[in-house]
Amino acid sequence: MSPDPAFLYRSPQHEEALANLIYGIESRKGFVVLTGEVGTGKTTLLECLIDYLEERGIVFGFVFNPRLTPDQFFELIANDLSLNCPANSKTAVLLALRRMAIERAARNTTTALIVDEAHDLSWELLEEIRLLGNLENRTGKLLQVVLAGQPELDRRLDAPELRQLKQRIALRRSLDPLEKNQTAEYICQRLAKAGLENQNIFSPELMGEIHKRSRGIPRLINILCDNLLLTAFALESRTVTLEMLEEVTSDLRLADAEQS
Repeated sequence: MSPDPAFLYRSPQHEEALANLIYGIESRKGFVVLTGEVGTGKTTLLECLIDYLEERGIVFGFVFNPRLTPDQFFELIANDLSLNCPANSKTAVLLALRRMAIERAARNTTTALIVDEAHDLSWELLEEIRLLGNLENRTGKLLQVVLAGQPELDRRLDAPELRQLKQRIALRRSLDPLEKNQTAEYICQRLAKAGLENQNIFSPELMGEIHKRSRGIPRLINILCDNLLLTAFALESRTVTLEMLEEVTSDLRLADAEQS
């Protein structure tokens, strides 16, 4: 249930989104935006990106809780980036950040800031993040910012108040729910990753029903399948049935999803 990169389902859209995140950072494009409905895999992609950055020694900060004041935000940046400055001084943090970014750019590398749940950022904090885009030299941006969030983020970025930030966004990608065939591939891949090649627990028809009731959202697929496996285990059955799915769907209050 956790966003483990080892279990990432590399659908074409997920591959493209990850490639865009990496390209945006390595090419020093400035701002990159990733959006998608709840449970479509945004945080898992960010974890893959973090692994990539760590492997290549790219320094980054990671904001996972957007409910911050500007002062708290700069304290977090100072801590994550190990800036040698008073963390409670915005001016000191900005000066230290610029100094570090310039030094890293001179060594032909970059610095990144990843913000998850960015749709919940306050207007004030979004403006502070936009101003960080002013850290640049003649060859590109010194700080690469990844904003990830729900579709509300797209709508906020389209607001007139944020037109300056919108114009700075170099790349935007959105994650959609899985198609029916992808849901089946997703289930089989996760079972194979867990050790069961050529699974015969879920029939093709049942996987079609799981897709319908989960609406193709990976997190809901995970929850349904996890509960179905537990139910099958409790009933000493090597396969799951439609009756089990009906019970699990009802227990999880997903009946509305079936009807939609």
